Amino acid sequence: MVLSTYGSRGDVEPLAGLAERLRGLGAEVRVCAPPDEDFAQRLAGVGVPLVPVGRSARAWTKAAPPASSLPQRAAEVIASQFDAITAAAEGCDVVVATGMMPAAAGALSVAERLGIRSVSVTFQQLTLPSPHRPPLAYPGRPLPPEVTDNRVLWDLDAQSVNALFGEALNTNRVANGLPPVDDVRDYVIGDQPWLATDPVLDPWQGTPELNVVQTGAWILSDVQPLPAELVAFLDAGTPPVYVGFGSMPMHASTDIAQVAIEAVRAQGRRVVVARGWAELGLIDGRDDCFVVGEVNQHALFSRVAAVVHHGGAGTTTTATRAGASQVVVPQLADQPYWAGRVADLGIGVAHDGPTPTFESLSAALGTALAAETRARATAVAGMVRTDGATVAAQLLLDTISRGGPTASA
Repeated sequence: MVLSTYGSRGDVEPLAGLAERLRGLGAEVRVCAPPDEDFAQRLAGVGVPLVPVGRSARAWTKAAPPASSLPQRAAEVIASQFDAITAAAEGCDVVVATGMMPAAAGALSVAERLGIRSVSVTFQQLTLPSPHRPPLAYPGRPLPPEVTDNRVLWDLDAQSVNALFGEALNTNRVANGLPPVDDVRDYVIGDQPWLATDPVLDPWQGTPELNVVQTGAWILSDVQPLPAELVAFLDAGTPPVYVGFGSMPMHASTDIAQVAIEAVRAQGRRVVVARGWAELGLIDGRDDCFVVGEVNQHALFSRVAAVVHHGGAGTTTTATRAGASQVVVPQLADQPYWAGRVADLGIGVAHDGPTPTFESLSAALGTALAAETRARATAVAGMVRTDGATVAAQLLLDTISRGGPTASA
């Protein structure tokens, strides 16, 4: 099987979880993803080769291009999908397409050209049309504020997707002997999209017309021990607060680190700072702070008092599963949605805006560290499913054995 994505760690990590389960069931798996070293190492840890696609996702993210260049960048992504997946999919039975929409469109087109079954998967439901909520706005294409009918907004979203990605997709499709598509979003979603999220943290709210298969989140069973120096720090005092923003570049990262560390200290807590793609670090030489790189997040989150993070789907799920209360400081895309879910469940706080101040973060931490919030986080942790990758792996194998379309979970 070929599992394809283009995006950040939050897009690659679930595929590592699915690949691990598939290999355990005897399947041969290849993952097509950006050529970042940490992605390759993560996949190597589960015995799966990385087939590099396109340029480094980290470099892409840090470049922060203007919104006007999005169609050009999409064209680059789609072309790289055709190049890499065509070779990687030789002899495979199923292509699983995830990641940003142009990447998924490219992967699905390759599967179509090769006559291979395919599954379209999203790690957040905000790209799936629903009358219960508006779509996400694309950079440079804001939704008209005077329009409040969600169905109309989703029609406008389809137009935006076609304007941004349609020409690039169809140019590559025609060059590879495929007919053009009229509606890029409908093509990517297909007849039966999969939603790989936890139903407690992310209950599907859609429409009967869209036959969504919610498998549960694809969680990689990380058994890597925490570094000895980190364990010694954790053992040396009361549980600290974790601060990390994953794959977000956080262009004001020095100020973010200063604000976060001072706000945590004001709560009488120690701090674990994750470098991440923002390259956060210490602000002084005091011994109440510890910096980490790539670690077993679930193991670490199980030992902290709270998690301050950006609201990526993976980090939110891991923190929820670990029973840690959260302060979510959303930066973009689906992150405000996850922040809202954390607040709605009573397991933490949705920070208002992407740039915390000492005052705003102190107030949020006060709520997150309260006994009732932490008790609620512990209770919700016991409701989170851990079998999503197993469910998805078995569905894929059942699909191959039947030789037909994918089945419902």
